[in-house]
Amino acid sequence: MIKSMTGFGKGEAVCNDKKFRVELRSVNSKQLDLNIKIPGKYRAAEAEVRAILTRELQRGKVDCFISFESSVAETSAHINREAFAAYAKELKEVCAMNSVTADGDYFLSAILRMPDVITSEEQEVSEDELKAIIVAAEQAAEQLNAFRIQEGAILIADLLKRIDLIEQYRHEVEPYETARVDIIKSRIRENIEKLAIEVDNNRLEQEMIFYIEKLDITEEKVRLDNHCSYFREVAAEEDAPGRKLGFIAQELGREINTMGSKSNEANMQRLVVKMKDELEKIKEQVLNIL
Repeated sequence: MIKSMTGFGKGEAVCNDKKFRVELRSVNSKQLDLNIKIPGKYRAAEAEVRAILTRELQRGKVDCFISFESSVAETSAHINREAFAAYAKELKEVCAMNSVTADGDYFLSAILRMPDVITSEEQEVSEDELKAIIVAAEQAAEQLNAFRIQEGAILIADLLKRIDLIEQYRHEVEPYETARVDIIKSRIRENIEKLAIEVDNNRLEQEMIFYIEKLDITEEKVRLDNHCSYFREVAAEEDAPGRKLGFIAQELGREINTMGSKSNEANMQRLVVKMKDELEKIKEQVLNIL
């Protein structure tokens, strides 16, 4: 099933009065470029989250944002009451000795800035919380893949439509290709007549045949048809055909460019330009295919 590399996914899980949220945003990239932002206290879950996303997403530039909300107030900061009382006593004595008033917000602020008054305790992270993050990551990856499949269906339909147009323009070339042979022959004969010289008609016919054969695009048309058929085959049968479709698009470009260099006819060249235009759009869209 064709997938785009662009998408968004979100997963949530609840554990111990906390709601964990994992959000994924993905755009195209040649390889998997995974950037995970996770709160420091839950860093232990990062390796497993990375493994899940690597397995499920395969390619793309993926930004993963992990956050949590707590339904109860929590903080790792604590006031050391013994230290607070000791500093308060010392400051009051110093203030009394120097006739300074020892009260108010300034007094409280001064004590709180003293060393060891406010301490931070490391809170333990439970296994259930780590598992909740993993569950949310799996949900987010699943949602992102669903988004990618939806986008992929739209992309591949557009690509196949453009392949059809290239084949249509290639068939429209044929009437002009047949007519240009007579035009080339007439032009050569007119130019020779203007020179007013005698020529060997048999030799002239041989030379004209040789010249026209060099402008023949039969091989290019056959190879172009084969590449278009192979493009459809790969798109229908492979799950992650992005790179291969890109290579086929390059081969299509070679045949179209050769046809353009051999056209030597205005209407044919216009059709070649149309084919090139569709091919450029194909190349842009293929970059988004997984």
